Amino acid sequence: MERADKDLAFLLRYENVAWYENGKVRILDRRIYPRRVEFVECDNHKEVAKAITDMVTQSGGPYVAAGMGMALAAYEARNKNERDFMEYLEKAAYTLSHARPTTSENMINVTNSALRIAKDALNEGKRVDEAIFNSVIEVSNNKYNKISKVANFLVGNFPNKGTVMTQCFAETIVGFMVLESRKQNKDIKYICPETRPYLQGARLTASVIRDMGEDVTVITDNMPGYTIKTKNVDVFTSAADVITVDGHVVNKVGTFQIALAAHYWGIPYFVTGAPNPKHPGIESVKIEERDPEQVLYHLDTKATMEGVKGYYPAFDITPPQLCSGVVTDKGIFSPFDLNSYFDADYNPNDILV
Repeated sequence: MERADKDLAFLLRYENVAWYENGKVRILDRRIYPRRVEFVECDNHKEVAKAITDMVTQSGGPYVAAGMGMALAAYEARNKNERDFMEYLEKAAYTLSHARPTTSENMINVTNSALRIAKDALNEGKRVDEAIFNSVIEVSNNKYNKISKVANFLVGNFPNKGTVMTQCFAETIVGFMVLESRKQNKDIKYICPETRPYLQGARLTASVIRDMGEDVTVITDNMPGYTIKTKNVDVFTSAADVITVDGHVVNKVGTFQIALAAHYWGIPYFVTGAPNPKHPGIESVKIEERDPEQVLYHLDTKATMEGVKGYYPAFDITPPQLCSGVVTDKGIFSPFDLNSYFDADYNPNDILV
């Protein structure tokens, strides 16, 4: 199998997202990258779930980590009889898929796939942990190939010598956006809001773009509205944790306000991903609220006086009226007509991040 992560940045290579080997799962700690390159090593699937909850990995990383966690769970249960083995895996699947509430529907697709692979491997007398691991790599490869198609459609809307603003860390699409811009001979400059409190835009998105040799500038989260005008931004783009069928975009908090600014200045906002049929409307999405203490710190340093309170909704909601198009592997769809995405080729296990 030719690996589709070829030519991508360090952060996007499979073994640097999450990797199962020798009865452990290793996850790159994105909370501290690129200041330090360290991996969190998990000895059991519950530690993998905790790493996902604690945001050791974010964006598309948790989906890979959950799959690797299922391989690890199979290793943990290797000496059980078949009934107890599958029962153990089913409990592990619930633990891993519900590590973060907003993405649990997509995570269930990952863990259910691992359960199917496990049953097949048992019937065929194969090692289950290896079968699940190989499946995760194959799924990652297929996903990367599909995201390269997304990048092709997205970059088609970038002007030559244009300026593109991103939000948070859109994972694989960032790398393929850079590769596709080169392929289409477009000289693009990128602007990344920092994305407090974990600074994913500054540490992850900007690192991927710079690692691949492109021009990238970081701004603070309260600068996008002004910067869009002064730096002549041409396009705003983000990925999404959930795109509902009725066209709402749920993504890292701050996306909505940039979409508002983009709308005001008359530039398009394109979201990358695919509509999720398990979320027909926005009322089906639960917005995760994280530990408010986290907003009181800048990296490891507390920025506030004792007694000051914090508030940390992890995501916000951008209505379809502010979205110019949903960019998928099948083309660009209106946020008001996402049912058109679901045709005979639709795979409900696809997660485009």
